[in-house]
Amino acid sequence: MFLLLIESESFDYLFRNRTIHCPNILMVEIDLIPKDLPNVLIKFQAFDTGESVGGSLRVPGDITEKQLEELLNNLQGTNDDSVPYTFSCNIEPENKLIDINDNLYTSILKPGYKTTEDFITLVYTPRAVFKVKPITRSSAAIVGHGSTILCSAFAPNTSSRMCTGAGDNTARIWDCETQTPMVTLSGHRNWVLCCSYSPDGKIIATGSMDNTIRLWEANTGKPLGDALRGHGKWITALSWEPLHLVKEAELPRLVSSSKDGTLKVWDCTSRTCLYTLSGHTNSVSCVRWSGSNVIYSGSHDKTIRAWDMGQTGKCINILKSHAHWINHISLSTDYALRVGGFDYKSEKSISETELRKRALINFEKIAKKNGKLEEYMVTCSDDFTMYLWNPLKQNKPITRMTGHQKLVNHVQFSPDGRYVVSASFDNSIKLWDGRDGKFISTFRGHVAPVYQVSWSSDCRLLVSCSKDTTLKVWDVKTKKLSVDLPGHKDEVFTVDWSVDGKRVCSGGKDKTVRIWTH
Repeated sequence: MFLLLIESESFDYLFRNRTIHCPNILMVEIDLIPKDLPNVLIKFQAFDTGESVGGSLRVPGDITEKQLEELLNNLQGTNDDSVPYTFSCNIEPENKLIDINDNLYTSILKPGYKTTEDFITLVYTPRAVFKVKPITRSSAAIVGHGSTILCSAFAPNTSSRMCTGAGDNTARIWDCETQTPMVTLSGHRNWVLCCSYSPDGKIIATGSMDNTIRLWEANTGKPLGDALRGHGKWITALSWEPLHLVKEAELPRLVSSSKDGTLKVWDCTSRTCLYTLSGHTNSVSCVRWSGSNVIYSGSHDKTIRAWDMGQTGKCINILKSHAHWINHISLSTDYALRVGGFDYKSEKSISETELRKRALINFEKIAKKNGKLEEYMVTCSDDFTMYLWNPLKQNKPITRMTGHQKLVNHVQFSPDGRYVVSASFDNSIKLWDGRDGKFISTFRGHVAPVYQVSWSSDCRLLVSCSKDTTLKVWDVKTKKLSVDLPGHKDEVFTVDWSVDGKRVCSGGKDKTVRIWTH
């Protein structure tokens, strides 16, 4: 690194192919790349399949990320319709991936991870081709709920429909095009604590403090039979069976977790409880149905349990590391499982068979690493920490993620599984590497506890909601605040970003649903 102090008249000069205007005094920080830097041998390897492309190649030691992208597109014959990539180098024997952020020299050679005499394997991962625009304004503030809004969710197949649940004992489906309430889902006798769209976009499930779950037709809001009863205390979370695991001509199954310490798996066709999964000794706070057909549940008894649905709900693993309540669980495949066979184009006329095929492709695209299926899991707790797990491989966590000064309320993998973001009551949001749990950055700007975060589907942006009444949009590349979104008059408890990236919805204590657009 070299600091250059210039004192002269204002002038223009060329630096790294960019013309920069210099005033009278300028301090320029320059990465000096040696002139006699030799060429290096590299090969490209796909992150998901582990297959190599193009064999061994001799390239300049200071080749940039953009030049690597052009070279790979050339080798794959995609020059006319080029695909953006990220590149990383696998460092052995630690088996950790180092990202190429600027060029090969500053990222790999200068820090001493590799030398110019080493053979360098560059692992490439496709980035989202489309870009989500940052949300910049509130396009609607819709009233209707008579109490605090506690949960929200966009449909997986369109951004024109979303659902909210509130403390007025109702859930509502909203038409985001006309910015009006479409239908009120009445039937619960206490607060609606959670709502969730099925991955085919046809059913909405709501869980309530009245100990019941209700199912609704997503397009019309028509109730699908009576409430699902069986839990002894209120419902804390819901998770749908992944679409690629659903049998032909059947509805996806649903798992619910409850404060009574049990989980129940429901057959939505016959509307019966198939299994009751008991073993936790305290309230179950969160649940996830993974693409590997394993249900993960986090509890106030400080443990995470894994239940194998291929073996009729047998408990196959108990993960113990946290020192306090488990608040939230996220899987590296969460986004792929949520959207099922849909994508950002929001096509509506797709056959069920095609949807299942696409759902499997979407799942394997994220879960496959070197040809093997691996789902990572991250958990957060009241003990101020998070743990990264490979739960089907080992009982011990991959790493302990520390840094927050108060309880961690919410944690979320990015849609591509590359990053993890955490929201805490210490007013901060932290970004972590989703592959090894390494800390990357802290986002500061909120002045009160952060309740929830949601990713844009291209992984470039994320939005957070807080007790300080604001939403904030953060840029992952620059690690800085992109847009500040005031508008709510009280605490904001829930936020969600639509699959096509066009809208964000939020709700909270002011009883108002806000739709945000760019």
